[in-house]
Amino acid sequence: MPVVGPVAPVSQEEAMAPETFEQRLRAMGAGYHIHHPFNVRLNSGQCSRRQVQGWIANRFYYQWCIPLKDAAILSNCPDRAVRRAWSLRLLDHDGHGDFEGDAAGGLEAWTQLGVAADLTREDLWSLRLVQPGVRFACDSYVNFARHAPWQEAVCSSLTEMFAPQIHKDRLAGWPEYYPWIEPYGLQYFRSRIPLAQRDVRHGLEITLKHFRTRAQQERALQILQFKLDILWAMLDAIERAYPE
Repeated sequence: MPVVGPVAPVSQEEAMAPETFEQRLRAMGAGYHIHHPFNVRLNSGQCSRRQVQGWIANRFYYQWCIPLKDAAILSNCPDRAVRRAWSLRLLDHDGHGDFEGDAAGGLEAWTQLGVAADLTREDLWSLRLVQPGVRFACDSYVNFARHAPWQEAVCSSLTEMFAPQIHKDRLAGWPEYYPWIEPYGLQYFRSRIPLAQRDVRHGLEITLKHFRTRAQQERALQILQFKLDILWAMLDAIERAYPE
């Protein structure tokens, strides 16, 4: 059977204290895609309309895959309490209730971002604009969640520790830099700030509880790096597809 995701390390060192382990996890934000050259240009108003639209269309595939990832975690998790809490992520993204307004979910909110940026729903939902590198990266993430222990898949979600700032940057700059995007389209970024903070608390609690030995903790750091690499690789592919 092929290895899925990063290879688990072997370590005889003493386990890190939970506080130190959390600090190590948070320090990995230095490799978050907020620092990718394409994102730096995007959030400083240096991208063309075509580049912004290309980014939105390709990131849609990531949004498309997130519920599949979360469903995979739920299907592998025998803990009812964890499933109950984690299922909120599916509802957040796919919608709930009457599926209107905020209840329409994050995937619909991203669709509205595309429409606000002069893309059509068909442009997004057909996936015809998704670059092969983006598809490969996202599919790799879903595949990891399907085959890894559920605690490892939870750990991979901890890139959300770094997400609120990237959303705040977009909300602060995009209205000025990209006035051609209708303001309603920015609601996705606004909605994700409190949800990401909630999700991080839960994911971090599981990770700190499960990864207790030094070898397990090093494994967790590798998993988080794996996810950071996926996000970075997506922007590499988008940058190549939409050059300056």
